[in-house]
Amino acid sequence: MTVTHRIAVVTGSGRGIGAETAKQLAQHGAKVVVSDVTMALTEETVHAIQEAGGEAIGVAADVSQRSQVEALFSTAMERFGRVDILVNNAGIIRDNLVYKMTDEDFDAVLNVHLKGTFLCSQAAQKVMVPNQYGRIINFSSTSALGNRGQVNYSAAKAGIQGMTKTLSYELGRYGITCNAVAPGFIETDMTRATAARMGVDFEALKAAAAKEAAVLRVGVPADVAHAVLFFAADESSFITGQVLYVKGGA
Repeated sequence: MTVTHRIAVVTGSGRGIGAETAKQLAQHGAKVVVSDVTMALTEETVHAIQEAGGEAIGVAADVSQRSQVEALFSTAMERFGRVDILVNNAGIIRDNLVYKMTDEDFDAVLNVHLKGTFLCSQAAQKVMVPNQYGRIINFSSTSALGNRGQVNYSAAKAGIQGMTKTLSYELGRYGITCNAVAPGFIETDMTRATAARMGVDFEALKAAAAKEAAVLRVGVPADVAHAVLFFAADESSFITGQVLYVKGGA
């Protein structure tokens, strides 16, 4: 898969799936803008990429804020001159049953996931269209199909699937593809925190999830990063508007 010399912006890439995605893109030759909500969160990923011989910079941005998204892309353009790949990975969770969920928890999740994906994609297409090239990869989830305690998250992730298909129709004529990955149970700090919040032993939760997968294991960030790399590659120019579930055949 060819991403050599491409310029990639990866949101929420300070840790977990986003960090692994940024590292994989850099390993395959891309120059990466590592973005997270604070500069401190970007440092470990940037350092790992540079230590491995890659090129990366860190940029702090809250993707739910237009001014910060515009500043993110301005910095990317100033440093690298273009943006070829956008990975909309930034996300938060505020899980609760519907009768307990607050307006603030609902709005926060939709603002980061859904509005953030919109704002970043809008900013990206402005710089991709003149170059007649682009790869936008959005993050959905198996929760888009519904998941107890995640009415906010499920709505956001389902919305991202619709946004992905619409962007593919609008931007395809400009050489820009737009696809989504939809992870299942992936072993990350976020899923570990979810287990703690539920009062469930994380290893027991992983074991239960593994039993539901055809491959009899849970996913790791690299599993998802490889799927992103596939969509990001030059060779994937005839694939757009797709949602790829990365869930071990659950």
